[in-house]
Amino acid sequence: MPRVTLETLPDYARYLITTAESAAKDYPATRKVQLPRLELTAHVGPGVLADALGHAFVEAAQDQRESLACRIFILHPGIAGIPEPARWGDAHFTEHGFAERLAEAGLRGHYFHDLDFWQVYDPQSRTGVQLMASADAFPPWEPTAPLRAFLHWEYAARSMRLTHAGTLGANGKGMLLAGAGGAGKSGTVAAGLLNGLDSVGDDYVLIDLAGGVTARPLFSTLKQDPRGFARLGLKQRLSNESPLNWQGKHTFHIADIAPRPVPAALDIVALVVPHISGGETSSIVPMSRRDAMIALAPSGIMQMPGERESGFRFFGDLTRLLPSYRLSLGTHPEEIAGTIADFLTRVAS
Repeated sequence: MPRVTLETLPDYARYLITTAESAAKDYPATRKVQLPRLELTAHVGPGVLADALGHAFVEAAQDQRESLACRIFILHPGIAGIPEPARWGDAHFTEHGFAERLAEAGLRGHYFHDLDFWQVYDPQSRTGVQLMASADAFPPWEPTAPLRAFLHWEYAARSMRLTHAGTLGANGKGMLLAGAGGAGKSGTVAAGLLNGLDSVGDDYVLIDLAGGVTARPLFSTLKQDPRGFARLGLKQRLSNESPLNWQGKHTFHIADIAPRPVPAALDIVALVVPHISGGETSSIVPMSRRDAMIALAPSGIMQMPGERESGFRFFGDLTRLLPSYRLSLGTHPEEIAGTIADFLTRVAS
């Protein structure tokens, strides 16, 4: 098994891309997904990832004027000509150094040591490779937001950004919900959807700052821990209760609890940081831009490989464009949704 160092990293990345393109005719399946201004084609074999590609996305209306095309090859040994993944050969590895070395060569990439899991992307040709040791040797978070690193690199090259945040909205206006795990973000999104509000995503949404702040959907996946799942009445609502994922949470999709079209976009009018207050009723009060930035930026940057400097600039601009608020969550989902609906009406008017 070869070993890759910082010196040989760009050559290895280009070798993977060339090898993948040569084997394109041997892939058993091709999946196409229409996303905002992007047609994604994934070459993939059968299995969990192929299934995830079929149901994890919110498909966008096709827009030939603006849409570009990218191809991602999901590889593993067993497909003709595909080698075993290399291992990292330098004594010291840093994510930043890895990304910088590839960026110097005009490439993007990510390496997950535990599984020898490689992702490399050429933004010029819009071609990417995800190389795994076997068809199921991927990190446990991959099926809920498949290929998110590639989408991050592609959209970052166009001054947009995958953002780790939830959304809720009404009549085309919406709020961005930011915060660390356990703050109540996902429960708030689910409560809103169950009570008539719209959402363009929970965990990751696409943010565009051209002409204001616009959020667009990419992934349809929602998550809830067993306590929230019971509190929201989802056990009774969902006929097929999924097994707990790697975080100990149930996963389901927007259409499962809100069977209506997902909006193509929300004009974001506020950045809101929820927290579980323990009180009966909800309230929304202003908070400092600094605190909102701390709630929003770190996870959005740490969970997306590369583009750190541009990420801090992007989130700095975003927090300057939006008023920031703290949402103290009450106990009842319907009351939470009503408080948010009233707030959006006031702020958007």
